Amino acid sequence: MPLPPWIPDLGSLDLLLSVAELGSVGKAAHEHGMSQPAASNRLNRLERRTGLALLTRTTTGTTLTPVGEAFAAWARDVLRPAQVLASNVEALRRSRGARLRVAASLTNAEYLMPRWLLVLRHDHPRLEVSAVVANSHDVCDRVRSGQADIGFVEMPTVPQDLSHRQIDTDELALVAAPTYPAARRSFPLRPADLLTQPTLLREHGSGTRDTFVAALAGALRTGAPKLPYAIELGSTATILATARAGGGIGVISARAASADIQNGSLVRLDVPGLRPIRALNAVWLGAAPSDSAMHLVELAHQLRNAPDTALR
Repeated sequence: MPLPPWIPDLGSLDLLLSVAELGSVGKAAHEHGMSQPAASNRLNRLERRTGLALLTRTTTGTTLTPVGEAFAAWARDVLRPAQVLASNVEALRRSRGARLRVAASLTNAEYLMPRWLLVLRHDHPRLEVSAVVANSHDVCDRVRSGQADIGFVEMPTVPQDLSHRQIDTDELALVAAPTYPAARRSFPLRPADLLTQPTLLREHGSGTRDTFVAALAGALRTGAPKLPYAIELGSTATILATARAGGGIGVISARAASADIQNGSLVRLDVPGLRPIRALNAVWLGAAPSDSAMHLVELAHQLRNAPDTALR
Protein backbone atom coordinates (compact mmCIF):
# COMPACT_ATOMS: atom_id res chain seq x y z
CA MET A 1 0.00 0.00 0.00
CA PRO A 2 1.57 3.34 -1.05
CA LEU A 3 2.29 5.87 1.69
CA PRO A 4 0.35 9.17 1.59
CA PRO A 5 2.35 12.05 0.06
CA TRP A 6 2.48 14.01 3.32
CA ILE A 7 4.55 11.34 5.16
CA PRO A 8 7.67 13.16 6.45
CA ASP A 9 11.22 12.02 5.82
CA LEU A 10 13.20 10.31 8.57
CA GLY A 11 15.69 13.16 8.87
CA SER A 12 12.95 15.63 9.78
CA LEU A 13 11.56 13.26 12.41
CA ASP A 14 15.04 12.82 13.88
CA LEU A 15 15.51 16.59 14.01
CA LEU A 16 12.16 17.03 15.80
CA LEU A 17 13.18 14.51 18.47
CA SER A 18 16.47 16.35 18.99
CA VAL A 19 14.54 19.59 19.57
CA ALA A 20 12.37 17.78 22.10
CA GLU A 21 15.44 16.43 23.89
CA LEU A 22 17.56 19.59 23.83
CA GLY A 23 14.81 22.23 24.12
CA SER A 24 16.37 24.39 21.42
CA VAL A 25 16.32 24.54 17.62
CA GLY A 26 19.84 25.96 17.65
CA LYS A 27 21.24 23.11 19.75
CA ALA A 28 19.42 20.54 17.62
CA ALA A 29 20.79 22.17 14.46
CA HIS A 30 24.33 21.92 15.84
CA GLU A 31 23.73 18.26 16.72
CA HIS A 32 22.72 17.54 13.12
CA GLY A 33 25.47 19.59 11.49
CA MET A 34 23.27 22.28 9.97
CA SER A 35 22.60 25.97 10.47
CA GLN A 36 19.78 27.17 12.72
CA PRO A 37 17.87 28.78 9.80
CA ALA A 38 18.09 25.51 7.85
CA ALA A 39 16.78 23.58 10.85
CA SER A 40 13.94 26.05 11.39
CA ASN A 41 12.94 25.82 7.72
CA ARG A 42 12.95 22.04 7.88
CA LEU A 43 10.74 22.01 10.97
CA ASN A 44 8.37 24.54 9.41
CA ARG A 45 8.06 22.27 6.35
CA LEU A 46 7.34 19.33 8.66
CA GLU A 47 4.45 21.23 10.30
CA ARG A 48 3.07 22.33 6.93
CA ARG A 49 3.34 18.85 5.52
CA THR A 50 1.53 17.18 8.41
CA GLY A 51 -0.91 20.05 8.96
CA LEU A 52 -0.11 19.97 12.71
CA ALA A 53 1.30 22.54 15.14
CA LEU A 54 4.16 20.56 16.66
CA LEU A 55 6.33 23.22 18.34
CA THR A 56 5.94 26.17 20.67
CA ARG A 57 8.67 28.74 20.05
CA THR A 58 9.59 31.28 22.72
CA THR A 59 12.54 33.54 23.40
CA THR A 60 13.85 31.05 25.95
CA GLY A 61 13.65 27.96 23.79
CA THR A 62 11.41 25.59 21.86
CA THR A 63 9.12 22.91 23.29
CA LEU A 64 6.64 20.44 21.87
CA THR A 65 2.94 21.18 21.87
CA PRO A 66 0.64 18.45 23.29
CA VAL A 67 0.03 17.34 19.70
CA GLY A 68 3.77 17.47 19.15
CA GLU A 69 4.36 15.20 22.17
CA ALA A 70 2.04 12.56 20.71
CA PHE A 71 3.61 12.96 17.29
CA ALA A 72 7.11 12.58 18.77
CA ALA A 73 6.12 9.31 20.47
CA TRP A 74 4.96 7.94 17.13
CA ALA A 75 8.13 9.24 15.48
CA ARG A 76 10.26 7.30 17.99
CA ASP A 77 8.47 4.12 17.00
CA VAL A 78 9.31 4.85 13.36
CA LEU A 79 12.96 5.77 13.98
CA ARG A 80 13.88 2.74 16.12
CA PRO A 81 13.71 0.24 13.24
CA ALA A 82 15.39 2.82 10.99
CA GLN A 83 18.30 2.99 13.43
CA VAL A 84 18.47 -0.82 13.47
CA LEU A 85 18.51 -0.75 9.67
CA ALA A 86 21.34 1.82 9.68
CA SER A 87 23.40 -0.25 12.13
CA ASN A 88 22.92 -3.41 10.11
CA VAL A 89 23.82 -1.69 6.85
CA GLU A 90 26.99 -0.29 8.40
CA ALA A 91 27.91 -3.75 9.67
CA LEU A 92 27.31 -5.18 6.20
CA ARG A 93 29.45 -2.48 4.63
CA ARG A 94 32.29 -3.24 7.05
CA SER A 95 31.96 -6.94 6.25
CA ARG A 96 32.06 -6.24 2.50
CA GLY A 97 35.07 -4.01 2.98
CA ALA A 98 36.98 -6.77 4.78
CA ARG A 99 36.56 -9.39 2.04
CA LEU A 100 36.32 -9.59 -1.70
CA ARG A 101 34.81 -12.51 -3.62
CA VAL A 102 35.89 -12.63 -7.25
CA ALA A 103 34.58 -14.80 -10.09
CA ALA A 104 36.51 -14.81 -13.35
CA SER A 105 36.34 -16.53 -16.70
CA LEU A 106 39.27 -18.70 -17.74
CA THR A 107 41.25 -16.22 -19.83
CA ASN A 108 40.93 -13.53 -17.18
CA ALA A 109 41.76 -15.96 -14.36
CA GLU A 110 44.78 -17.66 -15.94
CA TYR A 111 46.48 -14.87 -17.86
CA LEU A 112 45.50 -11.56 -16.24
CA MET A 113 44.11 -11.91 -12.73
CA PRO A 114 47.27 -13.15 -10.97
CA ARG A 115 48.93 -9.76 -11.51
CA TRP A 116 45.80 -7.91 -10.43
CA LEU A 117 45.60 -9.84 -7.17
CA LEU A 118 49.32 -9.41 -6.51
CA VAL A 119 49.00 -5.63 -6.67
CA LEU A 120 45.72 -5.70 -4.72
CA ARG A 121 47.41 -7.70 -1.95
CA HIS A 122 50.20 -5.12 -1.86
CA ASP A 123 47.69 -2.26 -1.56
CA HIS A 124 45.35 -4.02 0.91
CA PRO A 125 47.33 -6.65 2.84
CA ARG A 126 44.46 -7.35 5.27
CA LEU A 127 41.80 -7.82 2.63
CA GLU A 128 40.48 -11.39 2.49
CA VAL A 129 40.22 -12.37 -1.18
CA SER A 130 38.69 -15.52 -2.66
CA ALA A 131 38.51 -16.32 -6.36
CA VAL A 132 36.46 -18.78 -8.39
CA VAL A 133 37.07 -19.72 -12.04
CA ALA A 134 34.01 -20.39 -14.23
CA ASN A 135 32.77 -19.75 -17.74
CA SER A 136 31.42 -16.28 -18.46
CA HIS A 137 27.74 -17.19 -18.10
CA ASP A 138 28.37 -18.86 -14.74
CA VAL A 139 30.35 -15.82 -13.59
CA CYS A 140 27.32 -13.63 -14.34
CA ASP A 141 25.08 -16.02 -12.41
CA ARG A 142 27.41 -15.86 -9.40
CA VAL A 143 27.32 -12.06 -9.45
CA ARG A 144 23.51 -12.02 -9.74
CA SER A 145 23.08 -14.44 -6.84
CA GLY A 146 25.43 -12.52 -4.56
CA GLN A 147 28.04 -15.31 -4.51
CA ALA A 148 30.59 -12.93 -6.06
CA ASP A 149 31.15 -9.23 -5.39
CA ILE A 150 32.78 -8.69 -8.79
CA GLY A 151 33.07 -10.77 -11.94
CA PHE A 152 35.33 -10.70 -14.99
CA VAL A 153 33.92 -12.06 -18.25
CA GLU A 154 34.94 -12.46 -21.90
CA MET A 155 31.60 -12.65 -23.67
CA PRO A 156 30.44 -10.76 -26.80
CA THR A 157 27.70 -8.89 -24.95
CA VAL A 158 27.19 -8.26 -21.23
CA PRO A 159 23.72 -9.04 -19.81
CA GLN A 160 21.65 -5.90 -19.39
CA ASP A 161 20.86 -6.56 -15.74
CA LEU A 162 24.53 -6.19 -14.76
CA SER A 163 26.64 -3.06 -14.64
CA HIS A 164 29.97 -3.36 -16.41
CA ARG A 165 33.20 -1.66 -17.40
CA GLN A 166 35.57 -2.77 -20.15
CA ILE A 167 39.06 -3.45 -18.81
CA ASP A 168 40.82 -4.87 -21.88
CA THR A 169 40.35 -6.67 -25.20
CA ASP A 170 41.30 -10.19 -26.22
CA GLU A 171 41.75 -11.75 -29.66
CA LEU A 172 41.01 -15.37 -30.37
CA ALA A 173 43.45 -17.47 -32.38
CA LEU A 174 42.74 -20.49 -34.56
CA VAL A 175 45.64 -22.90 -34.12
CA ALA A 176 46.62 -26.34 -35.38
CA ALA A 177 49.62 -28.65 -35.40
CA PRO A 178 52.12 -27.85 -38.19
CA THR A 179 51.34 -31.22 -39.80
CA TYR A 180 47.57 -30.73 -39.72
CA PRO A 181 46.12 -30.59 -43.29
CA ALA A 182 44.57 -27.13 -42.84
CA ALA A 183 47.95 -25.79 -41.71
CA ARG A 184 49.75 -27.19 -44.77
CA ARG A 185 47.45 -25.60 -47.36
CA SER A 186 49.07 -23.20 -49.79
CA PHE A 187 46.11 -20.84 -49.49
CA PRO A 188 44.27 -19.60 -46.40
CA LEU A 189 41.05 -21.02 -45.02
CA ARG A 190 37.78 -19.28 -45.76
CA PRO A 191 35.21 -18.74 -42.99
CA ALA A 192 32.91 -21.26 -44.70
CA ASP A 193 35.66 -23.90 -44.56
CA LEU A 194 35.38 -23.92 -40.76
CA LEU A 195 31.91 -25.46 -41.04
CA THR A 196 33.50 -28.66 -42.38
CA GLN A 197 36.50 -28.76 -40.03
CA PRO A 198 36.75 -30.34 -36.58
CA THR A 199 36.94 -27.23 -34.39
CA LEU A 200 38.04 -27.62 -30.78
CA LEU A 201 35.76 -25.41 -28.71
CA ARG A 202 35.02 -24.71 -25.09
CA GLU A 203 31.65 -25.71 -23.62
CA HIS A 204 28.37 -23.84 -24.18
CA GLY A 205 28.31 -20.79 -21.92
CA SER A 206 31.98 -20.07 -22.53
CA GLY A 207 32.78 -16.55 -23.70
CA THR A 208 35.41 -17.96 -26.05
CA ARG A 209 32.86 -20.14 -27.82
CA ASP A 210 30.23 -17.37 -27.94
CA THR A 211 32.75 -14.91 -29.39
CA PHE A 212 33.91 -17.34 -32.08
CA VAL A 213 30.36 -18.27 -33.11
CA ALA A 214 29.33 -14.59 -33.26
CA ALA A 215 32.41 -13.68 -35.34
CA LEU A 216 31.85 -16.60 -37.70
CA ALA A 217 28.19 -15.63 -38.13
CA GLY A 218 29.30 -12.10 -38.99
CA ALA A 219 31.85 -13.35 -41.52
CA LEU A 220 29.27 -15.65 -43.14
CA ARG A 221 26.52 -13.03 -42.84
CA THR A 222 24.14 -15.60 -41.40
CA GLY A 223 22.60 -16.44 -38.09
CA ALA A 224 24.48 -18.55 -35.57
CA PRO A 225 26.09 -21.26 -37.73
CA LYS A 226 25.80 -24.94 -36.96
CA LEU A 227 29.16 -26.61 -36.35
CA PRO A 228 28.50 -30.31 -36.93
CA TYR A 229 32.16 -31.29 -36.50
CA ALA A 230 32.83 -29.22 -33.37
CA ILE A 231 34.47 -31.03 -30.47
CA GLU A 232 33.56 -29.64 -27.05
CA LEU A 233 36.40 -29.60 -24.53
CA GLY A 234 36.30 -28.31 -20.98
CA SER A 235 39.56 -26.38 -20.68
CA THR A 236 42.12 -24.38 -22.61
CA ALA A 237 44.83 -26.87 -21.67
CA THR A 238 42.82 -29.71 -23.21
CA ILE A 239 42.21 -27.74 -26.40
CA LEU A 240 45.93 -27.01 -26.72
CA ALA A 241 46.91 -30.62 -26.12
CA THR A 242 44.35 -31.90 -28.63
CA ALA A 243 45.45 -29.38 -31.26
CA ARG A 244 49.12 -30.29 -30.74
CA ALA A 245 48.17 -33.95 -31.28
CA GLY A 246 46.52 -33.10 -34.61
CA GLY A 247 42.97 -33.49 -33.37
CA GLY A 248 41.55 -30.40 -35.04
CA ILE A 249 41.62 -26.61 -35.13
CA GLY A 250 41.78 -25.10 -31.65
CA VAL A 251 39.86 -21.89 -30.92
CA ILE A 252 41.40 -20.18 -27.92
CA SER A 253 42.69 -16.86 -26.65
CA ALA A 254 45.80 -15.70 -28.49
CA ARG A 255 47.31 -15.18 -25.04
CA ALA A 256 46.90 -18.87 -24.27
CA ALA A 257 48.38 -19.97 -27.59
CA SER A 258 51.38 -17.63 -27.68
CA ALA A 259 53.91 -20.00 -26.07
CA ASP A 260 53.00 -22.92 -28.38
CA ILE A 261 53.12 -20.67 -31.44
CA GLN A 262 56.52 -19.33 -30.44
CA ASN A 263 58.03 -22.77 -29.90
CA GLY A 264 56.55 -24.13 -33.11
CA SER A 265 54.31 -26.82 -31.66
CA LEU A 266 51.28 -24.97 -33.07
CA VAL A 267 50.77 -22.63 -35.99
CA ARG A 268 48.21 -19.86 -36.23
CA LEU A 269 45.79 -20.21 -39.13
CA ASP A 270 44.87 -17.19 -41.18
CA VAL A 271 41.18 -16.89 -42.02
CA PRO A 272 40.60 -13.65 -43.99
CA GLY A 273 37.39 -11.94 -43.00
CA LEU A 274 37.27 -13.55 -39.55
CA ARG A 275 38.44 -11.43 -36.63
CA PRO A 276 37.14 -12.81 -33.36
CA ILE A 277 38.01 -9.98 -30.97
CA ARG A 278 36.16 -9.59 -27.70
CA ALA A 279 35.95 -7.14 -24.85
CA LEU A 280 37.02 -8.22 -21.39
CA ASN A 281 34.62 -6.70 -18.88
CA ALA A 282 34.23 -6.38 -15.16
CA VAL A 283 30.61 -6.95 -14.10
CA TRP A 284 28.74 -6.25 -10.88
CA LEU A 285 25.22 -5.97 -9.53
CA GLY A 286 23.77 -2.54 -8.85
CA ALA A 287 25.04 0.96 -9.53
CA ALA A 288 28.50 0.53 -8.01
CA PRO A 289 30.53 -2.31 -6.50
CA SER A 290 32.22 -2.19 -3.10
CA ASP A 291 35.31 -0.01 -2.71
CA SER A 292 37.66 -3.00 -2.78
CA ALA A 293 35.95 -4.42 -5.87
CA MET A 294 36.19 -1.07 -7.66
CA HIS A 295 39.86 -0.87 -6.72
CA LEU A 296 40.41 -4.25 -8.39
CA VAL A 297 38.58 -3.03 -11.51
CA GLU A 298 40.81 0.04 -11.63
CA LEU A 299 43.92 -2.14 -11.26
CA ALA A 300 42.77 -4.42 -14.07
CA HIS A 301 42.31 -1.42 -16.34
CA GLN A 302 45.65 0.15 -15.37
CA LEU A 303 47.61 -3.07 -15.90
CA ARG A 304 46.15 -3.92 -19.31
CA ASN A 305 49.23 -2.68 -21.20
CA ALA A 306 51.83 -3.33 -18.51
CA PRO A 307 54.56 -5.91 -19.22
CA ASP A 308 54.26 -9.19 -17.35
CA THR A 309 57.04 -8.22 -14.95
CA ALA A 310 55.48 -4.87 -14.02
CA LEU A 311 53.31 -4.29 -11.01
CA ARG A 312 52.19 -0.82 -12.00
